[in-house]
Amino acid sequence: MVTVIGRGHGGTRAMSHTLRESGVYMGALLNESGDLIPAEDLYEACRVMARYVEHRGGLEWEFSKLHTMPIAPEFTRLVESYLSSVLASDAEHKGWKLPETTLIYPWIVRMFPDVRYIHWSRDPRDSIIGAHLTDDLSDFGIPYEKTDDLRLRRAISWKYQREIVKATPPPKHTIEVRFEDFILNQDETLAKLDQFLGIPLAKIEVRPESVGRWKTDPEYREFEFLKKDLVELGYED
Repeated sequence: MVTVIGRGHGGTRAMSHTLRESGVYMGALLNESGDLIPAEDLYEACRVMARYVEHRGGLEWEFSKLHTMPIAPEFTRLVESYLSSVLASDAEHKGWKLPETTLIYPWIVRMFPDVRYIHWSRDPRDSIIGAHLTDDLSDFGIPYEKTDDLRLRRAISWKYQREIVKATPPPKHTIEVRFEDFILNQDETLAKLDQFLGIPLAKIEVRPESVGRWKTDPEYREFEFLKKDLVELGYED
């Protein structure tokens, strides 16, 4: 089984469409973004896990108890309900994609330790241009210092999702993929994913102009707290 971990508006639909075109069963009903829907049960699971996230103030959160405490039975029930079509399928290769899965990554890893996790990243300066359901973390019960500044709110959401993934002990099977590499070097990136998943992946149509949109964004702003992540992910320029 495989899933894609990455913030919404990060280009994860490209990976979902690739998996589906390659014969991977991605669930009974998908939307245009390749998300498994309906997703209300997983959204509620996000709110359940968020009860155990401690906000230390600013851009710091404490996630440590999520790695050791018992997983809430309500959470397990909600996730299994959301994934019912995938879990019940006898397909040799199956999985799902929903950006909000990133919000509950610590418990997803514990529930599904053998899943192959594709960690998908995109330059946050591009990722926060468009609106996404996770822009306001409080909608999922996640504590943070709320702001009416929409672009700042999106940047905080990106940062939170980056931090919760970094704080989680890595699962047995994981690979990191940048959206930009998939778009600009698709053959090379697919070859790495082929090896990771053990199946040949189809090549889909991509749009090179989707890379670096922030450079012509009239509302572009720099956020100092993203600079370290830009360097770590290779987006220095």
